[in-house]
Amino acid sequence: MAVNTSNLLSAPDRPNPDALIAQLQAEQAKAARGKLRIYFGSNAGVGKTYAMLAAAQRERQSGRSVLVGLAETHGRSETESQLHGLELLPRRSFAYQGKCLLEFDLDAALAHHPNVLLLDELAHSNVAGSRHPKRWQDVQELLDAGIDVWTTLNVQHLESLNDVVSGIVGIQVHETVPDHIFDDADEVIVVDIPPEELLKRLKAGKVYPLEQAERASRNFFRLGNLLALRELALRRTADRVDEDMRDYRRERAIGEVWPARERLLVGIGGRAGDDALVRQVARLARRLEAEWVVVYVDAPERQHRPRPAQEAVLKTLALAARLGADAATIPGANVAQALVDYARERNASHLVLARVQQRLNRWMPWRRPSLPEEIALLNPGLDVLVLSVNSTKSEATPAAPVSTSRGFSWRGYFGVTLACFAATGLAELLLKVFDPANVVMLFLLVVVLSSLRWGRGPGAWAALLSVLLFDFYFVPPRNSFSVNDTQYLFTFCLMLGVALVCGQLMARLRHEARVAAERERRAGALARLARDLSGALTQDQVQQIALTTISGVFDAQAGLLLPDSDEQLHIARGSEGSIDTSVALWCIEHGQMAGHGTDTLGAAHALYVPLMAPVRVRGVLVLHMRAPLRLRVPEERRLLDACASQIALALERVHFVEVAQQTQIAMEGERMRNTLLSAVSHDLRTPLTSILGAAQAGLPHTKPGAAQDMLEQIRNQAQAMQQLVENLLAMARLQQGGVHLKREWLPVDELVGSALRQMEDRLANHVVHTDLSVDLPLLHIDAVLMERVLVNLLDNAIKYTPRGTAITVKAQPDGKNCLLSVEDAGPGLPKHVPPEQLFEPFTRGEAESTVTGMGLGLALAQRIVEAHNGSLRAESAQPGPGTLFTIHLPVQEQPSIDD
Repeated sequence: MAVNTSNLLSAPDRPNPDALIAQLQAEQAKAARGKLRIYFGSNAGVGKTYAMLAAAQRERQSGRSVLVGLAETHGRSETESQLHGLELLPRRSFAYQGKCLLEFDLDAALAHHPNVLLLDELAHSNVAGSRHPKRWQDVQELLDAGIDVWTTLNVQHLESLNDVVSGIVGIQVHETVPDHIFDDADEVIVVDIPPEELLKRLKAGKVYPLEQAERASRNFFRLGNLLALRELALRRTADRVDEDMRDYRRERAIGEVWPARERLLVGIGGRAGDDALVRQVARLARRLEAEWVVVYVDAPERQHRPRPAQEAVLKTLALAARLGADAATIPGANVAQALVDYARERNASHLVLARVQQRLNRWMPWRRPSLPEEIALLNPGLDVLVLSVNSTKSEATPAAPVSTSRGFSWRGYFGVTLACFAATGLAELLLKVFDPANVVMLFLLVVVLSSLRWGRGPGAWAALLSVLLFDFYFVPPRNSFSVNDTQYLFTFCLMLGVALVCGQLMARLRHEARVAAERERRAGALARLARDLSGALTQDQVQQIALTTISGVFDAQAGLLLPDSDEQLHIARGSEGSIDTSVALWCIEHGQMAGHGTDTLGAAHALYVPLMAPVRVRGVLVLHMRAPLRLRVPEERRLLDACASQIALALERVHFVEVAQQTQIAMEGERMRNTLLSAVSHDLRTPLTSILGAAQAGLPHTKPGAAQDMLEQIRNQAQAMQQLVENLLAMARLQQGGVHLKREWLPVDELVGSALRQMEDRLANHVVHTDLSVDLPLLHIDAVLMERVLVNLLDNAIKYTPRGTAITVKAQPDGKNCLLSVEDAGPGLPKHVPPEQLFEPFTRGEAESTVTGMGLGLALAQRIVEAHNGSLRAESAQPGPGTLFTIHLPVQEQPSIDD
C-alpha cells in the first residue's frame, strides 16, 4: 500500500519535516513486513489457484524458497500438476463435533519461515479452537513475521460488497474479508475469463464434479450472475488502481492539492437495513476518499429497547469499525438536534441517513416532519443524503417496540392502579371536609408521582384511570360515567395533559441524568487513575492501583502480567481469575487485544489488553468481565484503551526511573574505580620499573642455578605486572578522553614482529607459528596501540594454554579488509560466558582462577580495534580444541611509493 503523503509539502518548495519522518518510518515498517499478493477473481473456477501455483513454480526456479501452506485443487488435474516440485506443509488436525478436520498449521509455517508462502482461500473460516477465527488474520501474523504471502480471493467475499452480491445472486455469503486487507495488499492480480468460457469449464467438470456442477449451474453459475460478478470484480480492481494513481500523484506533489477533506456522518437508528447502509456508505467513502463516522443517538425513547435490538446496534457499530469508520454513541433528547450538533462538532460535510417509510393515517392526514426534514430546518447548510437500502434476512434487526417501563412493565401499571384506588378512598374521606375541586389535586399528585416513579406509560395510565375514577365516584351523577357539567370535561383534559407533560419531562430528566452519570463515571475514573498513578513510585504501587481501579470501573476480575528483568512474564500480586500466559505472550508480540470478544483466540474466558507504551509493550491487562456485552459500547472500549495507556505510561515511567537510578550508581562507581586505578597505576609504575631493571641487570652476573632461576622468575612476574599496569593506565585514559590515534603507514609483518619480540621471554615455553601472506597491504594505524592489541592477545594465549602448546599468528588480505588472527591450542572458550561478554572490562573466563590478571586485556584490545573502524571477535578454533581471536581492519587506499 502506498504511503499517504498528502501533507508532504507544506510549501511549494519546502518539504514538511514531520511528513517526511512519518513517511520514512512507514517505509521502514513496510520493509520489515512481508508482501501480500492476492489473486483476485469474480468467482470460483476462473483459475486463481492455477495462476498462483504457476507463479510459484517460476519463483522456485529463481532460487527463492516457496512453501505451499494450503492449496485447494478441488480435484482439478491441471491445478494438481502445478504442485509437483513444491514443498507442501503438513496440515494440522482439529477435533470438531466428533470429526477430525485438517486445517492450515500456522505455527509450523512460522517456524519454517519460507520466503513465499501460498495460502489459498483468504476468506476461509478456521475451525473452532484455532488461534484466529479467520484465515485473513493468519495471513496478518505471517506478514508481521516478514513472510511473503500469496493467496486467492473472490469478489463476493469482500465485506463492503457482501450485501450487493447477495442481492444479485440471492445467496448470503457469510465468509467475508475486511476491505482494508484488499486495499493494503502490495499486489493484486486479476484472474479473469469470459462467463461463457467459465460455463464451458463448468459443464466439462473442470470446476466441480459433474453432479455438483449441474446443481451449481442451476443456482449460482447463471450467466446473469457471472456477468454481474465480473463487473463488480473489475470495478473494484479499477477503484484500487485509481487509488494507487492518486497516491502516486500525492507523493510527487502532482496537480492541485485539495484544501479540505470530505467527512461523512452516518446516522443509524437500530432498524433493519443499518448494516446495508453502513456497507453502502463504506463504498461511497472509498470512492470519495473521505473520512466517515457512524453514530447512534441514544434518545430517551430508545433506552428501553429489548436486548436483541440493543445487540443489533452494537453489531452494526462493530461492522462500521471493521470497515474503517469511527463508531460512537451519543446521548440526546432529540435525535435531529443531536445529529446536527455532532455533525458540527466533527466538521462533517454530509449527513447520511436511510430512507424510512412513513405511513399516513387515513383519519389523521397530517404527519410529523421526517428526520431529514427536521435536520434541514435545524441546519439548512448541512447536506443530507437519504439512501435507499435493502436489508437481507440475515441482518434484519429485530423489532424494537418502545417500552416506557423500567424493568417489568406490569409492576408499574399495577402500582399505578393501586395508587389510584388508594387516592379514591382517601378522596372519599376528604370530601367530607373539602370541595371536589380541591380533591382533584390529590389525583394530580398521584399522576405526577407515578410519572416520576414509573415513567411515561404508567403516568399516562394513572392520568386516564384518575379521570375515570373521579368521574365515576365524585362527579354527579355519581357511580356513572355520564357528566352533567361540561366544566368537568375541561378538568379531565387538564389532568390528562398535565400527566403526559410530567411523564415526558420525567423521562427526559432520567435520560439526561443517566447520560451525565455515565460521563461523570468515565471521566472521574480516568481522572482518579491518572492522579493515583502520578504518585506511584514503584512497580508494586502501579500494580495495586491498576488492579483496584480497573476491577471497580469495569465490574470485572482484573489481572496483570508483567515481564521481569529476564523478560519472563509473571502474574502480578493481587490478580484475580485464571490467566492464560500463551494468550498474553501473543498480545505482547503483536500489540493487539486477544481473548473473549475479539477476533483472536476468542475461545478464551478473559479479555487480554496489551499495555502499549511509547517504547514497548509493558505488560498485559486481563479482564474477566461479568457483563461482556458492556465493552461492545464504543465509549466503554475507548475508556478501557485510555486506562490501559495510563497504566502503560506509569509502568514505563517507573521503569526508566529505576534505570536512571541504576545508571547513576554505575556512573559513580565507574568514576571512583577509574580514579582509584589511575592513582594505583601511577604509584606502582616506578617500583615495578626498578624491580624489572634490577632483575635484568643481575641476570648476566649470576651463575646458572637457583639464584638465576629466581631472578628470571622475578623478571617475568615484573613484566606481567608492568603490562597489567600499562593496561590499567590505558583503560583509564580511554574512559576519560577516548582514543586519540597517531596513524602511520606500517607493514603487517613489522607489526607482528615487534609484538613477538616484546613477548619473546614469555613465549619461550610455547611453540610460535607465523603465517603471513606475501601480498599483505600497508595498514594506516597507530603502531603503538595496535602492537598493544597483539601483545594482549598473545598474553591471553600464554595464560590460558599449557606449556609446550602451539600459538599461531596469521595475517591475510580479505577483500577490503586485512585479517589478523591469534590462535591457541588451549581448552577453548568458557561455556558459561558468551563470547561477546569476554570483551567487557573486568570479565574473566573463570571467576576464581590461579591465573593472574584483572580482565582488562581483551576489553582494551577491542576498544583500540574499534577506534580503527575494525572489529575483534572470539570463537572456538576449528578443528578444536583452542580459541581463535580474529581482527578485521579496513584497508585504505595504498600510498604511492617513489622509485
